Amino acid sequence: MTAFALALLAGALVGLALGALGAGGSIITVPALIYLLGFTSAEAATASLIIVIVTSTTALLAHVRVGVVRWRAGLLFAAAGLLPAAGAGVLSARIPTTVLTLAFAVLAALAGWRMLHHRTPPENGTVSAPRAAVAGAGLGAVTGLLGVGGGFLAVPALVAVLAIPMSAAVGTSLLVIIANALVALAARANTEVSLDWALVMPFIATAVLGAWDGKRLSRKVPQATLQRVFGSLLLAVAAAMGIGTLL
Repeated sequence: MTAFALALLAGALVGLALGALGAGGSIITVPALIYLLGFTSAEAATASLIIVIVTSTTALLAHVRVGVVRWRAGLLFAAAGLLPAAGAGVLSARIPTTVLTLAFAVLAALAGWRMLHHRTPPENGTVSAPRAAVAGAGLGAVTGLLGVGGGFLAVPALVAVLAIPMSAAVGTSLLVIIANALVALAARANTEVSLDWALVMPFIATAVLGAWDGKRLSRKVPQATLQRVFGSLLLAVAAAMGIGTLL
């Protein structure tokens, strides 16, 4: 299979994940760019942020249309994460790639385990501003360090920490992803990275189309099933990246 075809396929998977789960885009994007398309770690981190920003914006519009975005919680998360994302983005250039990859795997595993073992909260959950601020700052730091949107941690945080139902957490997490990814990308603006746009653009195109299909899928699948799928995906990716890094 050619690199172009692989870019199309990987982009479609990223879009489905973001549209249906509100997360998982960077978890699929970064490994796909490195292991399938031959990008370096630095190139993959930068390209991933661009891909996730565009795709998340498309997915967010789909969720806004059906009114399932909790704007207050999302904006609190986003605002709290801006400065940590910027600072961590600068710091990431000084940390070995192996350390960052292992940190990515550990955080993904913890988030996956939390989603698999935490019961879906009731629909009338309330938002705590202090807890949202703390969680948002942590997510921003993770985004800056690892070059990911942070949705794979935002969704479980919104569900488990702020008692927001999965149906609303999916759309709300996209706000956090977009804000954190924009800041992290800006922090990397001075790095010398050259991207292969002949592969990035088709990746983005199918990701955008997949995001709309993913949103339609999320309306047909029960919340508990989404949590199990999301948690299992996180654990599988965490194991693969951890083993690949250590071997």
